[in-house]
Amino acid sequence: MKNNTNTITLRSHPSVVILEQENSPSRRRVSSGELFGKQQELVIEHNDEEYRLRITSNDKLILTK
Repeated sequence: MKNNTNTITLRSHPSVVILEQENSPSRRRVSSGELFGKQQELVIEHNDEEYRLRITSNDKLILTK
């Protein structure tokens, strides 16, 4: 799918794709496949707290504290 910033976004899971937006070179774009690998859930540490990011059965993302 192509968006207005000339960046191609791929949704195939679990492919590993990193794309940078041409209009925002300081913003990093990471595919969910790179983050999750073969797992359905990962833990993000932020300000000494843990957050869980998981893929639902409907292929949506949920972030919980």
